[in-house]
Amino acid sequence: MHVNSLADVAGLDPLRLRTPSRVRTAVLGGVRLSYVADGWIQLNPRVWFADSGPDFWDRHREYLDDEGFLRVGAGGLLVERDGRALLIDTGFGPREVAADPAQPRTGAACGGRLLDSLAALGRAPADVDTVAITHMHRDHIGWVAAPAPDTGVPPFAHARAVLTKAEWDHGCSRREAPFPETVVALEPRLDLADDGDEVFPGVRLLATPGHTPGHAAYEITAGEETVIAFGDLFHSPLQIGHPEWSPPVDVDPETTARHRRALVDRLATPGTYGFGIHFADVAFGRVRQDEGGRRAWQPVVTEAR
Repeated sequence: MHVNSLADVAGLDPLRLRTPSRVRTAVLGGVRLSYVADGWIQLNPRVWFADSGPDFWDRHREYLDDEGFLRVGAGGLLVERDGRALLIDTGFGPREVAADPAQPRTGAACGGRLLDSLAALGRAPADVDTVAITHMHRDHIGWVAAPAPDTGVPPFAHARAVLTKAEWDHGCSRREAPFPETVVALEPRLDLADDGDEVFPGVRLLATPGHTPGHAAYEITAGEETVIAFGDLFHSPLQIGHPEWSPPVDVDPETTARHRRALVDRLATPGTYGFGIHFADVAFGRVRQDEGGRRAWQPVVTEAR
């Protein structure tokens, strides 16, 4: 592991805990990993994590924006290896959503930066030959069917698309937007994968159902080191210390919590790192354990653009 990439952060700016991620890059052996920022979403922590207790977030205000929300990132993870590029998830897409008092779980949301973020990394959509999807929630499939502003065609329409059969069936069964158009966009290039399948050189799918019926994480390996992009198993770094917390959108909270506990154990082992797509501006990190056995997210140094 290069000391100037995935090394521990010293003197972390607390603003990063409540600010959506910038375009950030880390290097794992011969693999370049980059957060391709698209936008942000506000989550109401007291509703999203109902088991956190009445005063937990008063004691952790540094994670909340000025309106009292977790302002989580939305985007994708670009994996570059041997001249090829894989994109894990495609962000929120080019749209804005205003806060709705009738929907207390969330506040406002905004996307649309993903293609500009790719360009900042020196990549065009045509360079991405595979798109791997963790699950078919719209903040992870936003650019699957959305047209690129310069061509009017979805930017990754040429790319092979990977997800699990259970997730594909789940997406096909849903009739509200954006699922019908997403299904149409994905079907011609679909590659359904199973637990343990290598979906790209050095990248393996890990079946982690519970948040959705076919949710997947992706394990990226280079030599003796590994990064696990865990999708929506976690929505906040503070959840690392509380893997029993399941948000109301989990279709199977008990199964999701079981996968979270197992992943925390794995991320606490040497040479294993995590990528949290929703972890504000501390998306790359590892799990550290203190003398009392308490575990927490330890961000690692990344190059910002």
